[in-house]
Amino acid sequence: MPIIINLDKILEERGMKSNELAEKIGITTANLSILKTGKAKAVRFSTLESICEALDCQPGDILEYTKN
Repeated sequence: MPIIINLDKILEERGMKSNELAEKIGITTANLSILKTGKAKAVRFSTLESICEALDCQPGDILEYTKN
């Protein structure tokens, strides 16, 4: 898939664990894991907004497009 999810990188930079982020944004750790591993088929803008707010980042910090 040409969309790369850099959520692990941002979490590490912020010193935050996945379960802490999941709790802050109100989603299950299982759903966050699906997003982190790139297995998600879609992401709601409201979820993306919550992630950006919690991590003080921009959507482009999390999502990256790459050509195969």
